[in-house]
Amino acid sequence: MTETLDLPVWNLEPFLPAPGSPAFSEASRLAVEQISTVEALFDRHGVEGGDPEATVRVPKEVFEEVLQAFLDLRTRLHLIEAYLECRISADTREPAAQASLSELQPSLAALRLLQIRLTAWAGRLDQDSLKVQSPLAEAHGFFLGRCRVLARHQMTADEESLAAEMVLHASTSWEKLHGDVTSQILVPFEVDGEAQSLPMSAVRNLAYDPDRGVRERAYHAEVAAWEAVRLPLAAAINSIKGEVNLLARRRKWSSPLEAMLFDHAIDRPILDAMLEASEEAFPDFRRYLQAKARLLGLDSLAWYDLYAPVAEAGQSWDYESAAAFIQRHFESFSPSMAATARRAFEQGWIDAGPRPGKVGGAFCMWLRGDESRILSNYLPTHDGMSTLAHELGHAYHNQTRAARSILQRRTPSTLAETASIFCETLVNEAAYEQADAPGRLAIIEAFLQNACAVVVDVIGRFYFEHSIFERRSTRALSSEELCEEMRQAQSRSYGDGLDPETYHPFMWAVKSHYYSGTESFYNYPYTFGLLFGLGLYAIYRDQPGGFPEAYEDLLSRTGMATADALANSFGLDLRSKAFWVRSLDMIRERISRFESLVPDR
Repeated sequence: MTETLDLPVWNLEPFLPAPGSPAFSEASRLAVEQISTVEALFDRHGVEGGDPEATVRVPKEVFEEVLQAFLDLRTRLHLIEAYLECRISADTREPAAQASLSELQPSLAALRLLQIRLTAWAGRLDQDSLKVQSPLAEAHGFFLGRCRVLARHQMTADEESLAAEMVLHASTSWEKLHGDVTSQILVPFEVDGEAQSLPMSAVRNLAYDPDRGVRERAYHAEVAAWEAVRLPLAAAINSIKGEVNLLARRRKWSSPLEAMLFDHAIDRPILDAMLEASEEAFPDFRRYLQAKARLLGLDSLAWYDLYAPVAEAGQSWDYESAAAFIQRHFESFSPSMAATARRAFEQGWIDAGPRPGKVGGAFCMWLRGDESRILSNYLPTHDGMSTLAHELGHAYHNQTRAARSILQRRTPSTLAETASIFCETLVNEAAYEQADAPGRLAIIEAFLQNACAVVVDVIGRFYFEHSIFERRSTRALSSEELCEEMRQAQSRSYGDGLDPETYHPFMWAVKSHYYSGTESFYNYPYTFGLLFGLGLYAIYRDQPGGFPEAYEDLLSRTGMATADALANSFGLDLRSKAFWVRSLDMIRERISRFESLVPDR
């Protein structure tokens, strides 16, 4: 089933010269020089913090000079960083790119400090007056409004500067420890009668093996391996959560969750409505898990059966067929969506095939203007085709924001999956319609497997993180306590859908997202993204007239408004449980489809 020959490799030449070349060094030198220029400009105009309750008035010419200089600098540095990340992702063994990215870090740190200064200054400006006088201020009204809030949640300039530098030696180091420890774990495992030592990633991938005996042995081997490294990982997660709690308190947030809700452009009533609707849907997900158990001939599903295959792969999707299928169904939605896919396939946007030195998975990287690059590890399966459509959805989203500045493009993680989920659903529905019964079963199972992970498992992870932050505010937690918290979270979400004796107590060690000092609560935005995308697709399915134009306008403004303001343009109320129920109904519909394809025992 593998297809690795003759797959396209992306073209990065239009962006920057090769790392290590004199031309690239010159581009880097100019960026460093521009940082110094902007720092001097900020000093000259007093761009810094102060009393957030005091209103500062500046001439519109000063405001526009300051903001435009910052926009130009951030755009330049984004291109260099994104370009280097693409180079390294395509070949992690490229030393010049690795060295260049390391050399770029001080410039990125300097940029962060400039943004802190800009935020504190902009938050104190007479914004209403500026918006009347300055089209640039009016266009960045959402950014300015957020600055007004953030300015009230900043420490002093010296404290923010110290915190920015200390993070490099605190949570960043603990995060690196987690990555170093977990990437080097070797798990004893017997393969075909031969004792081997496998990387943790290889052992976890055995969760997809068709042989239940292999899956069960891999699960127990994995848990034993996590047991052996529980102490350093518990120290790491305790230190990071302690740091985040401390900084949130010093910045006058009531909790890390309050800070992240603001960062994610939603509020607590929206989160609560989504959680309540999702929790009410847990029994439906358990019906799916119980139906899957019947399909596998089991009385109940174990943790290590979650990703067990239940059907043949179905139709083979060679790359050319997938490209044609995606473009045809994107065209059925809108010319703009189809044009983005066509450019991606024809202009070297996609690095498609797996190869040594290339990172796994898939992503879409925006570089400049309306241009993106997509990395995948394409295999000729429905999942390969679906993943490609998902990443092209990100490219389409980037294209809709082509005319926006880099600050207007800044989309919160809650909204970042809006277009990708929509595009994935668009092609999956089309593929389902043309598939035979076994193919339909494979397509629905792939969808439900992901939906269960994103709704049930992710909300369980939210329960865990929320509890850990609360408990860590008074003391550190032992590794045993962390495991018990994780079991309780899984019990709340999975319930009797899984055998409770097989819950995974070390998911707090598995998931790297818990080990970020800057991206707490990385979990619930995935649930939001899936359900928001499905909710919008439900509207399109029921009322397609005029939808594409309104949808593209929404995508173009995901960095310029809160999630509820964008939803209101479609007459949707995200604080109402009804919206989330409608999204979950699309999942319930597929659970019913799945059950209809599963014979009774």
